[in-house]
Amino acid sequence: SPTSTGAGDGAMFTFCRLAGVLRRPYDVAMAVGARPLVPSRLAPARLGRNGIAHGTRRTPTTVLGGYVALTKPRIIELLLITTVPTMVLAERGWPSWSLVAITLLGGTLAAGGANAINMVIDRDIDKLMPRTQGRPLVTGLIQPRNALIFALVLEAIAFGVLWAGANLLSAVLALSATLFYVFVYSLWLKRSSTQNIVIGGAAGAVPVLVGWAAVRNDVTWAPIVLFVVMFLWTPPHFWALAIRYAEDYRAASVPMLPAVETAEVTVRKMVGYTVLMVAFTVVLIPVADLGAIYIVTALVTGGLFLWSTVDLGKNPTPHRSMRVFGFSITYVTLLFAAMTIDVLVRSGI
Repeated sequence: SPTSTGAGDGAMFTFCRLAGVLRRPYDVAMAVGARPLVPSRLAPARLGRNGIAHGTRRTPTTVLGGYVALTKPRIIELLLITTVPTMVLAERGWPSWSLVAITLLGGTLAAGGANAINMVIDRDIDKLMPRTQGRPLVTGLIQPRNALIFALVLEAIAFGVLWAGANLLSAVLALSATLFYVFVYSLWLKRSSTQNIVIGGAAGAVPVLVGWAAVRNDVTWAPIVLFVVMFLWTPPHFWALAIRYAEDYRAASVPMLPAVETAEVTVRKMVGYTVLMVAFTVVLIPVADLGAIYIVTALVTGGLFLWSTVDLGKNPTPHRSMRVFGFSITYVTLLFAAMTIDVLVRSGI
Protein backbone atom coordinates (compact mmCIF):
# COMPACT_ATOMS: atom_id res chain seq x y z
CA SER A 1 0.00 0.00 0.00
CA PRO A 2 1.15 3.63 -0.51
CA THR A 3 3.35 5.09 2.20
CA SER A 4 2.86 8.77 1.40
CA THR A 5 0.26 10.80 3.27
CA GLY A 6 -1.43 13.06 0.75
CA ALA A 7 -4.82 14.72 0.83
CA GLY A 8 -6.53 11.52 -0.28
CA ASP A 9 -4.84 9.50 2.45
CA GLY A 10 -5.85 12.13 4.98
CA ALA A 11 -9.48 11.86 3.92
CA MET A 12 -9.41 8.08 4.22
CA PHE A 13 -7.72 8.33 7.61
CA THR A 14 -10.49 10.66 8.79
CA PHE A 15 -13.13 8.25 7.49
CA CYS A 16 -11.49 5.33 9.31
CA ARG A 17 -11.34 7.38 12.51
CA LEU A 18 -15.06 8.10 12.18
CA ALA A 19 -15.79 4.43 11.57
CA GLY A 20 -13.60 3.55 14.54
CA VAL A 21 -15.60 5.80 16.85
CA LEU A 22 -18.94 4.37 15.77
CA ARG A 23 -17.67 0.80 15.74
CA ARG A 24 -17.47 0.63 19.51
CA PRO A 25 -20.10 -1.97 20.36
CA TYR A 26 -23.40 -0.52 21.47
CA ASP A 27 -22.06 2.96 22.39
CA VAL A 28 -24.59 4.70 20.18
CA ALA A 29 -27.37 2.41 21.34
CA MET A 30 -26.68 3.26 24.96
CA ALA A 31 -26.50 6.95 24.13
CA VAL A 32 -30.01 7.00 22.68
CA GLY A 33 -31.44 4.75 25.34
CA ALA A 34 -32.05 1.69 23.19
CA ARG A 35 -33.66 -1.29 24.84
CA PRO A 36 -31.21 -3.79 26.37
CA LEU A 37 -30.68 -7.10 24.67
CA VAL A 38 -33.00 -9.78 25.97
CA PRO A 39 -33.24 -13.49 25.25
CA SER A 40 -35.38 -14.61 22.33
CA ARG A 41 -37.15 -17.93 21.92
CA LEU A 42 -36.67 -17.73 18.18
CA ALA A 43 -33.13 -18.96 17.93
CA PRO A 44 -31.83 -21.39 20.52
CA ALA A 45 -28.06 -21.39 20.34
CA ARG A 46 -26.03 -24.24 18.93
CA LEU A 47 -22.97 -24.03 21.12
CA GLY A 48 -19.54 -25.35 20.29
CA ARG A 49 -16.85 -26.44 22.72
CA ASN A 50 -15.95 -22.82 23.33
CA GLY A 51 -19.53 -21.95 24.22
CA ILE A 52 -20.08 -19.81 21.14
CA ALA A 53 -22.94 -20.42 18.75
CA HIS A 54 -21.84 -21.99 15.49
CA GLY A 55 -22.34 -20.27 12.16
CA THR A 56 -21.48 -20.96 8.55
CA ARG A 57 -18.08 -19.60 7.60
CA ARG A 58 -16.42 -19.45 4.21
CA THR A 59 -12.84 -18.31 4.55
CA PRO A 60 -11.03 -17.04 1.44
CA THR A 61 -7.47 -18.30 1.20
CA THR A 62 -6.05 -16.02 -1.50
CA VAL A 63 -5.77 -12.24 -1.70
CA LEU A 64 -7.86 -12.23 -4.88
CA GLY A 65 -10.49 -14.33 -3.17
CA GLY A 66 -10.39 -11.94 -0.23
CA TYR A 67 -11.12 -8.92 -2.39
CA VAL A 68 -13.97 -10.78 -4.09
CA ALA A 69 -15.35 -11.71 -0.67
CA LEU A 70 -15.29 -8.05 0.37
CA THR A 71 -17.93 -7.30 -2.26
CA LYS A 72 -20.36 -9.95 -0.90
CA PRO A 73 -21.17 -11.47 -4.33
CA ARG A 74 -24.29 -13.33 -3.18
CA ILE A 75 -25.91 -10.09 -2.05
CA ILE A 76 -25.02 -8.46 -5.36
CA GLU A 77 -26.71 -11.30 -7.26
CA LEU A 78 -29.93 -10.61 -5.39
CA LEU A 79 -29.77 -6.90 -6.16
CA LEU A 80 -29.24 -7.52 -9.86
CA ILE A 81 -32.25 -9.87 -10.01
CA THR A 82 -34.43 -6.78 -9.64
CA THR A 83 -32.49 -4.50 -11.98
CA VAL A 84 -32.91 -6.13 -15.40
CA PRO A 85 -36.67 -6.81 -15.06
CA THR A 86 -37.17 -3.17 -14.11
CA MET A 87 -35.25 -2.15 -17.23
CA VAL A 88 -37.57 -4.38 -19.29
CA LEU A 89 -40.58 -2.73 -17.69
CA ALA A 90 -39.18 0.74 -18.43
CA GLU A 91 -38.47 -0.19 -22.06
CA ARG A 92 -41.76 -2.13 -22.46
CA GLY A 93 -39.52 -4.65 -24.18
CA TRP A 94 -35.91 -5.79 -24.06
CA PRO A 95 -33.42 -2.91 -23.72
CA SER A 96 -30.24 -2.87 -25.76
CA TRP A 97 -27.75 -5.48 -24.60
CA SER A 98 -25.06 -2.83 -24.25
CA LEU A 99 -27.21 -0.79 -21.87
CA VAL A 100 -28.06 -3.89 -19.85
CA ALA A 101 -24.37 -4.78 -19.60
CA ILE A 102 -23.38 -1.24 -18.60
CA THR A 103 -26.11 -1.03 -15.95
CA LEU A 104 -25.25 -4.43 -14.49
CA LEU A 105 -21.54 -3.58 -14.43
CA GLY A 106 -22.12 -0.22 -12.78
CA GLY A 107 -24.59 -1.68 -10.30
CA THR A 108 -22.25 -4.54 -9.43
CA LEU A 109 -19.30 -2.22 -8.82
CA ALA A 110 -21.40 0.21 -6.74
CA ALA A 111 -22.91 -2.55 -4.59
CA GLY A 112 -19.53 -4.25 -4.21
CA GLY A 113 -17.90 -1.03 -3.06
CA ALA A 114 -20.67 -0.40 -0.53
CA ASN A 115 -20.37 -3.94 0.83
CA ALA A 116 -16.60 -3.59 1.15
CA ILE A 117 -16.95 -0.36 3.13
CA ASN A 118 -19.49 -2.11 5.33
CA MET A 119 -16.93 -4.82 6.07
CA VAL A 120 -14.36 -2.18 7.03
CA ILE A 121 -16.82 -0.62 9.45
CA ASP A 122 -18.05 -3.94 10.88
CA ARG A 123 -14.71 -5.71 11.26
CA ASP A 124 -14.87 -5.47 15.07
CA ILE A 125 -18.25 -7.16 15.40
CA ASP A 126 -17.40 -9.63 12.64
CA LYS A 127 -14.72 -10.97 15.00
CA LEU A 128 -17.41 -11.73 17.56
CA MET A 129 -19.94 -13.50 15.31
CA PRO A 130 -19.05 -17.07 14.29
CA ARG A 131 -20.91 -16.62 10.99
CA THR A 132 -18.52 -13.82 9.93
CA GLN A 133 -15.23 -14.80 11.54
CA GLY A 134 -13.87 -16.03 8.21
CA ARG A 135 -14.15 -12.65 6.50
CA PRO A 136 -10.86 -11.33 5.05
CA LEU A 137 -10.57 -8.31 7.36
CA VAL A 138 -11.05 -10.53 10.41
CA THR A 139 -8.48 -13.12 9.34
CA GLY A 140 -5.98 -10.42 8.35
CA LEU A 141 -5.87 -11.52 4.72
CA ILE A 142 -6.57 -7.91 3.69
CA GLN A 143 -5.78 -4.78 5.66
CA PRO A 144 -8.59 -2.28 6.39
CA ARG A 145 -6.85 0.58 4.60
CA ASN A 146 -6.40 -1.48 1.45
CA ALA A 147 -10.02 -2.61 1.63
CA LEU A 148 -11.21 0.99 1.90
CA ILE A 149 -9.10 2.08 -1.06
CA PHE A 150 -10.46 -0.86 -3.06
CA ALA A 151 -14.03 0.10 -2.15
CA LEU A 152 -13.63 3.76 -3.06
CA VAL A 153 -12.06 2.84 -6.40
CA LEU A 154 -15.02 0.57 -7.15
CA GLU A 155 -17.44 3.39 -6.33
CA ALA A 156 -15.59 5.86 -8.55
CA ILE A 157 -15.52 3.43 -11.47
CA ALA A 158 -19.20 2.58 -10.95
CA PHE A 159 -20.18 6.24 -11.08
CA GLY A 160 -18.16 6.80 -14.23
CA VAL A 161 -19.49 3.68 -15.95
CA LEU A 162 -23.13 4.56 -15.28
CA TRP A 163 -22.72 8.23 -16.18
CA ALA A 164 -20.86 7.52 -19.42
CA GLY A 165 -22.79 4.42 -20.46
CA ALA A 166 -26.30 5.28 -19.23
CA ASN A 167 -26.93 8.72 -17.73
CA LEU A 168 -26.11 10.94 -14.77
CA LEU A 169 -29.36 10.15 -12.93
CA SER A 170 -28.63 6.42 -12.74
CA ALA A 171 -25.09 7.16 -11.51
CA VAL A 172 -26.34 9.53 -8.81
CA LEU A 173 -28.97 7.03 -7.66
CA ALA A 174 -26.38 4.26 -7.35
CA LEU A 175 -24.07 6.56 -5.38
CA SER A 176 -26.94 7.62 -3.12
CA ALA A 177 -27.62 3.98 -2.27
CA THR A 178 -23.99 3.54 -1.23
CA LEU A 179 -23.99 6.69 0.91
CA PHE A 180 -27.25 5.66 2.59
CA TYR A 181 -26.01 2.12 3.24
CA VAL A 182 -22.71 3.31 4.69
CA PHE A 183 -23.71 6.35 6.73
CA VAL A 184 -27.33 5.69 7.68
CA TYR A 185 -27.32 1.90 8.08
CA SER A 186 -23.74 0.80 8.80
CA LEU A 187 -22.45 3.76 10.82
CA TRP A 188 -25.66 4.78 12.58
CA LEU A 189 -28.67 2.49 12.71
CA LYS A 190 -27.15 -0.99 12.75
CA ARG A 191 -25.81 -0.59 16.29
CA SER A 192 -28.38 1.82 17.66
CA SER A 193 -31.89 0.69 16.74
CA THR A 194 -34.04 -2.35 16.10
CA GLN A 195 -35.28 -0.41 13.07
CA ASN A 196 -31.82 -0.76 11.51
CA ILE A 197 -32.75 -3.15 8.72
CA VAL A 198 -36.15 -1.51 8.17
CA ILE A 199 -34.78 1.94 7.37
CA GLY A 200 -31.39 0.78 6.15
CA GLY A 201 -33.06 -1.65 3.76
CA ALA A 202 -33.96 1.29 1.54
CA ALA A 203 -30.46 1.08 0.07
CA GLY A 204 -31.19 -2.41 -1.22
CA ALA A 205 -34.34 -1.17 -2.95
CA VAL A 206 -32.53 1.48 -5.00
CA PRO A 207 -31.41 -0.88 -7.85
CA VAL A 208 -34.93 -0.80 -9.29
CA LEU A 209 -34.65 2.99 -9.53
CA VAL A 210 -31.22 2.69 -11.13
CA GLY A 211 -32.50 0.19 -13.69
CA TRP A 212 -35.47 2.36 -14.60
CA ALA A 213 -33.40 5.55 -14.76
CA ALA A 214 -30.80 3.89 -16.98
CA VAL A 215 -33.51 3.31 -19.59
CA ARG A 216 -35.79 6.32 -19.20
CA ASN A 217 -33.60 8.92 -17.49
CA ASP A 218 -36.43 9.69 -15.08
CA VAL A 219 -38.25 8.20 -12.09
CA THR A 220 -42.02 7.71 -12.32
CA TRP A 221 -44.65 5.96 -10.21
CA ALA A 222 -43.92 2.44 -11.49
CA PRO A 223 -40.32 2.31 -10.20
CA ILE A 224 -41.39 4.06 -7.00
CA VAL A 225 -43.94 1.31 -6.33
CA LEU A 226 -41.28 -1.32 -7.07
CA PHE A 227 -38.96 0.49 -4.66
CA VAL A 228 -41.64 0.28 -1.97
CA VAL A 229 -42.16 -3.43 -2.68
CA MET A 230 -38.46 -4.14 -2.15
CA PHE A 231 -38.32 -1.82 0.86
CA LEU A 232 -41.17 -3.76 2.51
CA TRP A 233 -39.70 -7.13 1.47
CA THR A 234 -36.40 -6.50 3.24
CA PRO A 235 -37.51 -6.78 6.92
CA PRO A 236 -39.22 -10.20 6.70
CA HIS A 237 -36.44 -11.44 4.43
CA PHE A 238 -33.59 -10.35 6.70
CA TRP A 239 -35.30 -11.02 10.03
CA ALA A 240 -35.84 -14.61 8.92
CA LEU A 241 -32.05 -14.93 8.57
CA ALA A 242 -31.45 -13.00 11.79
CA ILE A 243 -33.66 -15.44 13.67
CA ARG A 244 -31.25 -18.21 12.77
CA TYR A 245 -28.24 -16.15 13.84
CA ALA A 246 -29.77 -14.27 16.76
CA GLU A 247 -27.08 -15.54 19.11
CA ASP A 248 -24.41 -14.05 16.86
CA TYR A 249 -26.03 -10.64 17.06
CA ARG A 250 -26.32 -10.91 20.84
CA ALA A 251 -22.65 -11.84 21.07
CA ALA A 252 -21.78 -8.67 19.16
CA SER A 253 -24.38 -6.50 20.98
CA VAL A 254 -26.10 -5.62 17.70
CA PRO A 255 -29.83 -4.88 18.34
CA MET A 256 -31.21 -6.83 15.41
CA LEU A 257 -34.91 -7.38 16.14
CA PRO A 258 -34.88 -11.18 16.68
CA ALA A 259 -32.01 -10.75 19.14
CA VAL A 260 -33.87 -8.26 21.34
CA GLU A 261 -37.55 -9.15 21.01
CA THR A 262 -39.71 -12.21 21.55
CA ALA A 263 -40.89 -14.60 18.86
CA GLU A 264 -44.37 -13.11 18.92
CA VAL A 265 -43.17 -9.55 18.34
CA THR A 266 -40.73 -10.47 15.58
CA VAL A 267 -43.09 -12.66 13.59
CA ARG A 268 -45.99 -10.24 14.02
CA LYS A 269 -43.90 -7.50 12.45
CA MET A 270 -42.76 -9.85 9.69
CA VAL A 271 -46.37 -10.64 8.86
CA GLY A 272 -47.29 -6.95 8.86
CA TYR A 273 -44.54 -6.04 6.40
CA THR A 274 -45.41 -9.03 4.22
CA VAL A 275 -49.07 -7.98 4.01
CA LEU A 276 -48.07 -4.46 2.98
CA MET A 277 -45.57 -5.81 0.46
CA VAL A 278 -48.15 -8.04 -1.22
CA ALA A 279 -50.58 -5.11 -1.31
CA PHE A 280 -48.06 -2.98 -3.19
CA THR A 281 -47.36 -5.77 -5.68
CA VAL A 282 -51.07 -5.51 -6.47
CA VAL A 283 -50.88 -1.71 -6.68
CA LEU A 284 -48.20 -2.16 -9.34
CA ILE A 285 -50.69 -3.89 -11.68
CA PRO A 286 -52.57 -0.76 -12.82
CA VAL A 287 -49.62 1.56 -12.31
CA ALA A 288 -47.35 -0.44 -14.63
CA ASP A 289 -50.13 -1.86 -16.83
CA LEU A 290 -49.29 -5.49 -16.11
CA GLY A 291 -51.32 -8.49 -17.25
CA ALA A 292 -52.39 -11.98 -16.24
CA ILE A 293 -48.95 -13.59 -15.98
CA TYR A 294 -47.80 -11.09 -13.41
CA ILE A 295 -51.16 -10.91 -11.61
CA VAL A 296 -51.40 -14.67 -11.03
CA THR A 297 -47.75 -14.94 -10.00
CA ALA A 298 -47.96 -11.99 -7.61
CA LEU A 299 -51.08 -13.32 -5.89
CA VAL A 300 -49.94 -16.95 -5.63
CA THR A 301 -46.35 -16.28 -4.53
CA GLY A 302 -47.45 -13.44 -2.27
CA GLY A 303 -49.97 -15.74 -0.62
CA LEU A 304 -47.30 -18.39 -0.10
CA PHE A 305 -44.90 -15.84 1.38
CA LEU A 306 -47.57 -14.63 3.79
CA TRP A 307 -48.49 -18.20 4.74
CA SER A 308 -44.84 -19.04 5.43
CA THR A 309 -44.44 -16.11 7.81
CA VAL A 310 -47.69 -16.91 9.62
CA ASP A 311 -46.60 -20.56 9.87
CA LEU A 312 -43.28 -19.45 11.36
CA GLY A 313 -45.21 -17.76 14.15
CA LYS A 314 -46.89 -21.05 15.03
CA ASN A 315 -43.56 -22.83 15.42
CA PRO A 316 -40.69 -20.30 15.50
CA THR A 317 -37.59 -22.44 15.07
CA PRO A 318 -34.31 -21.59 13.32
CA HIS A 319 -34.98 -24.30 10.74
CA ARG A 320 -38.35 -22.82 9.80
CA SER A 321 -36.89 -19.31 9.74
CA MET A 322 -34.30 -20.41 7.18
CA ARG A 323 -37.09 -21.87 5.05
CA VAL A 324 -38.79 -18.48 5.09
CA PHE A 325 -35.47 -16.82 4.25
CA GLY A 326 -34.91 -19.17 1.32
CA PHE A 327 -38.43 -18.71 0.00
CA SER A 328 -38.14 -14.93 0.26
CA ILE A 329 -35.37 -15.06 -2.34
CA THR A 330 -37.39 -17.42 -4.53
CA TYR A 331 -40.34 -15.06 -4.18
CA VAL A 332 -38.44 -12.04 -5.51
CA THR A 333 -36.97 -14.08 -8.35
CA LEU A 334 -40.38 -15.39 -9.44
CA LEU A 335 -42.12 -12.03 -9.04
CA PHE A 336 -39.62 -10.12 -11.17
CA ALA A 337 -39.33 -12.96 -13.68
CA ALA A 338 -43.11 -12.94 -14.08
CA MET A 339 -43.05 -9.16 -14.58
CA THR A 340 -40.42 -9.58 -17.30
CA ILE A 341 -42.28 -12.35 -19.09
CA ASP A 342 -45.56 -10.46 -18.83
CA VAL A 343 -44.07 -7.35 -20.45
CA LEU A 344 -42.30 -9.30 -23.21
CA VAL A 345 -45.35 -11.40 -24.05
CA ARG A 346 -47.68 -8.42 -24.15
CA SER A 347 -45.24 -6.45 -26.28
CA GLY A 348 -45.03 -9.32 -28.77
CA ILE A 349 -41.35 -10.09 -28.22
